[in-house]
Amino acid sequence: MFFVDTVEIQGLGNRSYLAGGRSAAVVVDPPRDIDRMLVPAARRGVRIALVAETHVHNDYVTGGLELARLTGAEYLVPADAHVSYPRTPVADGDTAEVDGGLALRALATPGHTPHHTSYVLEEDGRAVAVFTGGSLLIGTVGRPDLVEPRMTRELARAQHASARRLAGELDDEVPVMPTHGFGSFCSSTQAEGDSTTIGKERAVNDALVKDADAFVADLLAGLDDIPAYYAHMGPVNSAGPAPIDLTPPRRADAGEIAARLAAGEWVVDLRSRVAFAEGHVAGAFNFEADGKLATYLAWLVPWGKPVTLLAENSGQLARAQRELARVGVDRPAAVATGGPADWLGAGARPRTFPRADFAGLAGARERGEDVVVLDVRRDSERANGYVDGSVHIPVHQVHGRVAEVPGGTVWVHCASGMRAAIAASMLDAAGREVVAVDDAFDEAERAGLTVVRP
Repeated sequence: MFFVDTVEIQGLGNRSYLAGGRSAAVVVDPPRDIDRMLVPAARRGVRIALVAETHVHNDYVTGGLELARLTGAEYLVPADAHVSYPRTPVADGDTAEVDGGLALRALATPGHTPHHTSYVLEEDGRAVAVFTGGSLLIGTVGRPDLVEPRMTRELARAQHASARRLAGELDDEVPVMPTHGFGSFCSSTQAEGDSTTIGKERAVNDALVKDADAFVADLLAGLDDIPAYYAHMGPVNSAGPAPIDLTPPRRADAGEIAARLAAGEWVVDLRSRVAFAEGHVAGAFNFEADGKLATYLAWLVPWGKPVTLLAENSGQLARAQRELARVGVDRPAAVATGGPADWLGAGARPRTFPRADFAGLAGARERGEDVVVLDVRRDSERANGYVDGSVHIPVHQVHGRVAEVPGGTVWVHCASGMRAAIAASMLDAAGREVVAVDDAFDEAERAGLTVVRP
């Protein structure tokens, strides 16, 4: 009998897999913190014999090289991937034994990248699962625009062909095990549902129900912004990432925090947006530890800029450090735990700003207050409706475009409140008067605001 264990990589919206038999297993697309894969292998009592990459990843730092080195596993990487370390190059049709009658068969599925490879898990020659990486996802496919703009259309067409190949060669009941699609920006759209099969995808996936021309046109029209840090992930993964370092960073006192802020470094408060609004260090930015920390902080911070983390406790700090290391934001410059009273120098008072809902915004407008409404959602979200008269700057552009925000009190909103809190903290740090709208966008119209739907 075989098994497949799914390891959720929260925050990044990805999955890694451990699959095997009685004594040995393969790991597919491991995260950088390889203990996430070693623990389930130890629990199963299996040896990791193979580590397989579906592609050179653009959204996180792989742990594959270090996992293979540590376990002695054979490291399978698509043959056409340009990497600078020893590995076993895998071409279409190659097969590697996992355990007894269990084997892994490579199936070329270009599209997400030119070299993308899926892996079919076979038990006694029968396909029992397929690891599709960034190819066929749940209801969608991996985006084709992360490699080179001039290749995007070509890769989109290749995605269509690859999805068709998977559906053509595998039976309907074969489970589809994608790496992306659970919040990752590597997905062209977000997955609906938690699991799927070849048969289910055959009925609903655009790549399998639309002809190539319609599929490509719709896919390209729906592509959204690419997180800035993606530009650094491919080169890191091609060169061979260093092992993760999760040892505790140096502790900073109030004086050092102030000095780092004065030097223009980033000081990031990981507490909830509620706690941050009620009191924070002036100049600090709010990225909630329980939000999509790695995605948004890595996206917004200038690459290589020193980051100091402020957290409620050591556990929150450790989780944040691990999540950031997965995307190459290594070794915080310094850290501190506690609250504003611990992080401010003698005589300094914490900054605050109000929070509200869309009903509060509607009331402020009705009273004739000097209100600027700032929408920090992505272009694709705004295209489906926006508050009449609002200014639009996506959250990942706010830090560099503060000067473009009109004068007055800025009411910042997104779709639910998390990104609004990030943007509000940046405007607050720039000295602007802000109100963070902590509400679902669906409530805007019900609150009496006019929502324009293009």
